Amino acid sequence: RDAMFTAAIRDARAVVSLPEGEGSVESPPERGGSWVGDGGAGRILQKPQEPEQLRALFNFCKVGTMRTTLFCVALTITATTLHTAAAEYPERPIRFIVPYGAGSGPDITARLFANELSKQLGQQIVFDNRPGAGGSIGTEMIVRAPADGYTIGFGGISVFAINPAVIKLPYDPDKDLLKVVQTYFNPGMLAANLSLPVNSMKGLIDYAKNNPGKLSFGSSGNGTSSHLSGELLKIMTGTQMEHVPYKSPEQGITDTIGGRLPLMFNNIGPLLPHVKEGRLRGLGVTSLRRSPAIPELPAIAETVPGFEVTVWGGVVVPAGVPKTIVAQLNAAINKVLAMPAMKQKYAAIGYELVGGTPAQFDTHVKKEIAKWANVVKRSGAKLN
Repeated sequence: RDAMFTAAIRDARAVVSLPEGEGSVESPPERGGSWVGDGGAGRILQKPQEPEQLRALFNFCKVGTMRTTLFCVALTITATTLHTAAAEYPERPIRFIVPYGAGSGPDITARLFANELSKQLGQQIVFDNRPGAGGSIGTEMIVRAPADGYTIGFGGISVFAINPAVIKLPYDPDKDLLKVVQTYFNPGMLAANLSLPVNSMKGLIDYAKNNPGKLSFGSSGNGTSSHLSGELLKIMTGTQMEHVPYKSPEQGITDTIGGRLPLMFNNIGPLLPHVKEGRLRGLGVTSLRRSPAIPELPAIAETVPGFEVTVWGGVVVPAGVPKTIVAQLNAAINKVLAMPAMKQKYAAIGYELVGGTPAQFDTHVKKEIAKWANVVKRSGAKLN
């Protein structure tokens, strides 16, 4: 009976999450069998969270098999719970898990909009930094949190697209997290030591082809976006370059300035001041188009069509959070991202705001998962 009730709860949660007008009244989700009641019951079951419909539901749930009875009970309990939660949300502070350390890029970008988001929701946002294992430790905490909307988190390129390709995870971030909204993207940059005899991406590619295996590029570590930027460039240009991982981007930048490393891939923020002040030579940004932060520097894609690497991120919640709450969070965050002052704050550190719907974020995530799984497979890249 416990197993049957668990199955009934799953069926019930699937039903109450169906948008109105979707789904079939012929069979319960996932498990087959017959709906209870007739077509009218089906219409009620598609949107059972209204109190009047909950009452009417009892008239259609005719007692038959044990599974039918348990399904009706579970559906009623689940719908009532979700209706109550959504109606009162948020009634207490919201926990924001960032699976990286304080002061990291994801942490900084999240805190930039958290104060305004708190005003929009009328509740305090409490940050909880949980770094480790490339973000997978904190991400698992988000996945395992109650699906009530009071735990939200950061999800980005490493969480969704790189980590699953380079390490075995005890969860599936694409399936176990709901995407609320993409908040930003941040282009990277390829910079060179001033003594390297190249002044452009074309010059670099020609030099690399004429000197196979003699060039090396630095990154902020194995299995990072900066590492995979170099691997993608090698694949798309047919060049050979040695990867040199660093524990911190600052160490790699210092070695590039000092001439101990010819090339360095990293996020645009840390490299930008050194390029603008003439200590490093910028060869290109990794976004498809030029960055507003340094519009005079070409995109690598202008020389290598289709080359694109951006560090992106957004807000996620555990799977199972009611769609009404996801929609409420999405609307509030989009309002914050549309503020001119917010755009200026992000632009000051080289980031560009995105916004949009959960579906748009989900589409972007799935595209990136496929892309980086292929790059990791072809390059053999691994996490530190």
